[in-house]
Amino acid sequence: MEKQIHGNVWKFGDDIDTDVIIPGKYLRTTDMQVFADHVLEGVDPDFSKKVQKGDIIVAGDNFGCGSSREQAPLAIKYAGVSCVIAKYFARIFFRNAINVGLLIIEADIDAQEGDTIDIDLEKGTICVNGDKNKTYPAKKIPDFLFEILEDGGLVEHRKKSPAK
Repeated sequence: MEKQIHGNVWKFGDDIDTDVIIPGKYLRTTDMQVFADHVLEGVDPDFSKKVQKGDIIVAGDNFGCGSSREQAPLAIKYAGVSCVIAKYFARIFFRNAINVGLLIIEADIDAQEGDTIDIDLEKGTICVNGDKNKTYPAKKIPDFLFEILEDGGLVEHRKKSPAK
């Protein structure tokens, strides 16, 4: 995983639940393309057509609340989103995102759709629109969780770890 991330912002509000991230009617499949094609259609029906590889979601409080469905972070990841930044993540979404290898960062930033973001994971900073020089602190990802992310998720991480 890169320590420096650059992407375009997609802005969402508070309480984005897993039912709008990936509606339940699409959960009968394991096809990641289906998840990607319908990601966030509950709040923006055209999001999957507009999002580009490397883009970044910026949301408010309580992102990923609702049902415990691992498909929600998978849908975001397979749509090409490089990172989700939110003030706070629902705990089960947080774990599911780490488990599937989706980078998530807790931070309270002022960014709007159309802005660009530069993330420095080593420094723990997020810079919105570099030329405007608005830099925000980000909650550092603990090393043991970052290792899981670098390996692509929990399953891949365990495959690399010796059995105890």
